Amino acid sequence: MSIKFLDHPSDLYVEVKANNLEEAFALCGLAVYEAMTNTNLVGREEEVKVVIEGFDLYSLLYNWIEELIYLFDSKGFLGSYVKVDEMIETNGKFVLKATILGEKYNPEKHESKTAIKAATYHLMEIKRENCYYVIRYVLDI
Repeated sequence: MSIKFLDHPSDLYVEVKANNLEEAFALCGLAVYEAMTNTNLVGREEEVKVVIEGFDLYSLLYNWIEELIYLFDSKGFLGSYVKVDEMIETNGKFVLKATILGEKYNPEKHESKTAIKAATYHLMEIKRENCYYVIRYVLDI
């Protein structure tokens, strides 16, 4: 399992690699927080449960990233542990249920790296390569 930040001329281009889709989506979430700060300095004081829907895997990923950005923008919440508890396809839609552990942003404790404006569909890929799932997406900064 890995998170990489790839070269991009103006935004953040993220690549994650994992054994299954649940792990890959969890890493996508963690990458959002890692882009914002050093997640090693973020405590696990607070638990947030999230339920996200999408009409396909791409919209599910987009909505997932947007929810994490919203949690930071509206509540100052930073995650340091992300677990996708369940991903299912039902009635023509995809549903993701996740648990995030973290704490409120504190400028004296948390390094401020990059302000993320939004998720994008630009260069978004979700594919299987050999025995891994690889996801790439761009964060608008």
